[in-house]
Amino acid sequence: MLVRLRRDGLNVALPSIQFGLVAFILHVGPRSQASLFAIALLLACGLFGWLRTLQHARLILDTPTSRVGSAAQGYVELRGHGEPLAGTPVLSPLTGLPVIWYRLATYHRNNDRKWVHAHTDESDASFLLRDASGVCAVDPEGAEMLVRRQDTVERGDIRQVQWCLLRHDPIYVLGDFHTLGSITPELDTAAQVRDLLAEWKQDHRRLLARFDLDGDGQISLKEWELARAQAKREVAKQRQEVLAAPEAHVMRKPDDGRLYLISDLDPARIARRYRWWSALHLSVFLGSAAAVAWLSQA
Repeated sequence: MLVRLRRDGLNVALPSIQFGLVAFILHVGPRSQASLFAIALLLACGLFGWLRTLQHARLILDTPTSRVGSAAQGYVELRGHGEPLAGTPVLSPLTGLPVIWYRLATYHRNNDRKWVHAHTDESDASFLLRDASGVCAVDPEGAEMLVRRQDTVERGDIRQVQWCLLRHDPIYVLGDFHTLGSITPELDTAAQVRDLLAEWKQDHRRLLARFDLDGDGQISLKEWELARAQAKREVAKQRQEVLAAPEAHVMRKPDDGRLYLISDLDPARIARRYRWWSALHLSVFLGSAAAVAWLSQA
């Protein structure tokens, strides 16, 4: 099965740029000024591509797999099975069948009988990843998608290629894990009581209506202690409600630009893929360095 890499266009663009630069150097000759500039660009592209893909491979191999129910907040790796979100299902525009994610590329045949890319559509709805410990919503926005399921349909001069994820597919996600509705252990009840009392003070008329028991237009020390006790009860009630609320786990793109990857492949296989890209870029870098050394000696 073919594997399609989405979003990470540099893994496709960099080799194209590198081969284009090599063809340009061979065309104009290695000793021209333009070729020296092209070799410098080739050297920079190779170094950048090598470091980038090697970093991605190390992130995949070095990040341990976490469980949804016990994962730490931040950059984690999850493995489970895909499920759709409750509500309106995502339907494939190619087959009309329910999926949890799709990407559909449409091509038209030109006058030379060659396929030319026309447009690409993809779903942006979140889906669920479930493991034995819990469930986590996965936001595909901004993710690199490595998906092996591919369907191709040709109708006359139109070709459509779809990559998709289905319910119960194995899902691997590397990204930013965040829990909504969780309570931190540093919750300061006393500070919340002070804030609530300060809020009540701003509405003096309402404060008197609630706690001025003797009706003298002032809050006595005893009445203020009653107000403080009421504030403590309200803060405790709010805390119990928050603690009782179900936590919602979300996987999304990291804000610091680190790799955000969603795939139905085994992570070891994905890491090997990035290592192959790394080896390609390293060979380009070493070849460019050798060309620079040869030209300097010549």
